[in-house]
Amino acid sequence: MQKLLSTSEAAPLIGVAPKTLMNWRVLGVGPHHIRAGRKVAYDVNDIEAWKAARRVRSTSQLVAA
Repeated sequence: MQKLLSTSEAAPLIGVAPKTLMNWRVLGVGPHHIRAGRKVAYDVNDIEAWKAARRVRSTSQLVAA
């Protein structure tokens, strides 16, 4: 079983500040996260899938929301 990452551990993998990742959770635009009570965690596989879904070839290509 793979270790789950905290917000502060996951943010650098995406290239954003932890606060940005927290805001994205509220907006529903960031990678999937796991909630257990008040704790929030990220699976590395979910982060990689989210990044892969946003991979584009040109600036005119639309990105999935």
